[in-house]
Amino acid sequence: MEQIRTLDQMLEVAKKLGAEKGKKRVSVAMAEDAGLLSAVDEANKFGIIDATLVGNVEKMKVCADEAKVDISKYNLIDEKSEAGCGTVAVAEVSSGKADIYMKGQLHTDHFLRAMLNKEVGLRSGKVISHVYFHQVEGYNRIFFIADAAFNTYPDLKSKADILQNTVNFARALGVETPKVACLAAVEVVNPDMPCTLEASALVQMCARGQLKNCIVDGPLALDNAINEEAAKIKKITSPVAGNADILLVPHIDAGNMLAKAIVYFSKNETAGIIVGAKAPIVLTSRADSPRSKMLSIAAAVMVSSAK
Repeated sequence: MEQIRTLDQMLEVAKKLGAEKGKKRVSVAMAEDAGLLSAVDEANKFGIIDATLVGNVEKMKVCADEAKVDISKYNLIDEKSEAGCGTVAVAEVSSGKADIYMKGQLHTDHFLRAMLNKEVGLRSGKVISHVYFHQVEGYNRIFFIADAAFNTYPDLKSKADILQNTVNFARALGVETPKVACLAAVEVVNPDMPCTLEASALVQMCARGQLKNCIVDGPLALDNAINEEAAKIKKITSPVAGNADILLVPHIDAGNMLAKAIVYFSKNETAGIIVGAKAPIVLTSRADSPRSKMLSIAAAVMVSSAK
């Protein structure tokens, strides 16, 4: 597949996959929100998903009327308990009845608890992580940032899993050999800065085949990772420097600040999903726009098709 360089292009590829291979089914936990139902319905009309809606059916009907969405065409499961919504929705995915697990109005802790449920959850045996993906004006590629929302202060082993999860996601979007920059404040290994030691170790893990289908370099400061001129001035010779696709952050603080700086300081489009589980997971916020929710659903469709 050709590398996807814009999010509009991603939507068109997801639509083509839906036409060729059939729609993916999204299982929505506590689908009691008009904006959410609008996004799901738009994705359905776009031809990429069908849906199982779990929640209080009477409340869902009220929200559907507000959104002017006909939910009678979807599979409805009546579940009035908030915790139960997560368990029922995730069981639809783990049993093979649905392909994608999506958060509705239930609290995040209930959603994640269901996702990690030992009996019906989506544990994979490795670290599960979050990826933001950004289309930023002025760049000819999509940037992937991990992990800025889920894992807080990962150790080296967890970072290796996060990196591989993100590489696999980028490959689902046609980036055949993603270039990964392990970010730090500096571009030299400094024993007083643990993240630079971990970046160096990840480079060696990639060189020895422990990390697959990618090129890894680091530590790299952000400017050296995304700007070729900055890398040239600092005399950094690397296939990654200035051309990174994936920005692997040292911890959630740095990642969250970087992702939000992109959102608020640039002209961009941004969405995100959870990867590394047995199935793709859409974790959106009520504050997310319908467009952002649509992009996250489309990305999940791409990952599910790649699986």
